[in-house]
Amino acid sequence: MVGSDENCQGVARPSILRGVMRNNRRALSTINGNIAEAPQYPCKLRKKNGVTDKNVDGDMNPIHRPITRSDSNSWKYAAQVVGKPQQPTLEVTKPVVETAPNRNELEDAIIIDVKDYKATSDYVVPMSVQHTEAMMKEIDRMDEEIEMEETEKTLIVDIDSADKKNILAAVEYIDDIQAYYKKIESSACAPLNYMGQQFDINERMRAILIDWLIEVHYKFELMEETLYLTPVVRKKLQLVGVTALFLACKYEEVSVPVVQDLILISDKAYTGIEVLEMEKLMINTLQFKLSVPTTYVFMKRFLKAAQSDKKVELLSFFMTELCLVEYETLRFPPSMLAAAAIFTAQCTLGVAKEWTKTNEKYSNYTRDQLLECSKLMVNFHQKAATGRLTAVHRKYSISKYGFVAKLFPPASFLLEASFI
Repeated sequence: MVGSDENCQGVARPSILRGVMRNNRRALSTINGNIAEAPQYPCKLRKKNGVTDKNVDGDMNPIHRPITRSDSNSWKYAAQVVGKPQQPTLEVTKPVVETAPNRNELEDAIIIDVKDYKATSDYVVPMSVQHTEAMMKEIDRMDEEIEMEETEKTLIVDIDSADKKNILAAVEYIDDIQAYYKKIESSACAPLNYMGQQFDINERMRAILIDWLIEVHYKFELMEETLYLTPVVRKKLQLVGVTALFLACKYEEVSVPVVQDLILISDKAYTGIEVLEMEKLMINTLQFKLSVPTTYVFMKRFLKAAQSDKKVELLSFFMTELCLVEYETLRFPPSMLAAAAIFTAQCTLGVAKEWTKTNEKYSNYTRDQLLECSKLMVNFHQKAATGRLTAVHRKYSISKYGFVAKLFPPASFLLEASFI
């Protein structure tokens, strides 16, 4: 049933509302101007898709009203229509418009950077935060130290890893043995001023004797250990030298020269009885302490650490035997002589000019600690072929020793101040 204008005075037709809302939702003033008193009869309600629509003229076409943010008012209006059908009221809610903030307000705002917040205020950092920051710094420092240690470990080579299955290498004990040698090596060294206490010999005579002993050692084809163990501490110099060599042979050699051979090599200057009497005297003086660390025992270990080839090995022994003749090298312990000889040999051959981390670990010497001794060795090398005492140079100038004394010139650059 369709109502007339008389019964619905001032009420907007559905077509008008639909047109207004369909064409332009912003024309709220038009809608408000067309709303008058509500009709005195109930309006039909229809639910479509869960939304209640009002049909004023009784047809089945729903009225589409605007949906605003105040949906609760719309549902309130529908409830009023159901509860009070005699006076329905069409309520239109104005949409809420969010306005942009005033430009002046934005300009007056103070923006503070998070990093600068503490500096621009009286804010006091809590103790817990300070403690945490301190802990983080300490952790970072510890991480850096661990990283440095790990880096150093990667630079150090385990020189005994290849000999773990070799029972003769004594890998389980080698570090302890070397530490013991290092501890007692000072007891094997002659006093630095012992020559001042001698009345019948001097430095020159000592050098002549050792130069001669090197030739005797080579002629008998004795082991290197024997030469380094030979002590020279008393008068009757040649007899002492021959007897010392005899004792060293008994300690190190498998085939020991007989006393008569030693007498012949000394041009029959002594008898067999004199040699044996001197042997007893020397053993009692040394209190049978013949097992002392010499340059040789350190040399073999340090050569292994340096991963040296045969040329470096031969040239290193050439350097140490040059030092045997020189009295001034007594101020250096045997371990330092061995390390310096290898370093000097490497520099001479151009293998390396630096002392590696592996060499430092196993020798306990840095490059700076070896420089003084190495410079002396370079000086000895420069004059090895001159003068009267040339036994060492002649020994290492033959094919058995690789001609190292003649083929390789001294590492003179070690003497330059710029090298330091």
